Amino acid sequence: MGEGSTAADGPRTASARLLAVLDAFDAEHRALTLSALARRARLPVSTTHRLVGDLLAWGGLERGDDGLLRVGLHLWEVAALAPRTIGLREAAAPSMGDLYEATHENVQLAVRDGLEVVFVERIAGRHAVPVLTRVGLRFPMSATGVGLVLLAFAPREVQEGALSAPLERFTERTVVDPRRLRSMLADVRRRGIAVSDRQVTMDALSVAAPVRGPDGDVVAALSVVVQADGAEPQALAPAVRTAAAAISRALAR
Repeated sequence: MGEGSTAADGPRTASARLLAVLDAFDAEHRALTLSALARRARLPVSTTHRLVGDLLAWGGLERGDDGLLRVGLHLWEVAALAPRTIGLREAAAPSMGDLYEATHENVQLAVRDGLEVVFVERIAGRHAVPVLTRVGLRFPMSATGVGLVLLAFAPREVQEGALSAPLERFTERTVVDPRRLRSMLADVRRRGIAVSDRQVTMDALSVAAPVRGPDGDVVAALSVVVQADGAEPQALAPAVRTAAAAISRALAR
């Protein structure tokens, strides 16, 4: 039986094993012991130890003073070169800053990857409502403001894939009825704005607008997240639309 062919070894190829080690880290598992890493990667400890050594030498992992393993800075440096985000983040920075100065609330920029939203930039307000999101986080498209925008303007097959899958509930106000969600998406396309009211946490409301690339396709979504109590989405919408339009113009240059 060849290398990597047993169930205990997990992924069969060397590259898949390496990726399994990196994929073992997530928002709930940012620091791991070697044994915990091996268990989450579904690899033997000896294999994991060898791969960790390679990743430590390359800078993909770092070992803290506490002995725990964490994602290394060099991995972030490589990820920051992703063509879908590097130009987008640079183009968005001034307008995101303007939107933050106008609201002093959380400002977020996200793109779609498959059936998920990936947050690529964020400005956090010091006294703003706490949010679950962070740069690099993946989230279902059906609940967040940016997700509703990206889903509304996604290709039909993407929409059908998202709507046919079980819709995750985060709060009592999360929309999990596909028919109601279809109606919401049609409204987003018509108005060019999405509002997610307490769908992710019961204290937050987000207002989002589409960011378009040079060819007019929606390539990202911009949102501001505010305290739900007393929020006035219609008052926030013009500022979000203006900032999103400014980013679109910057991308077209």
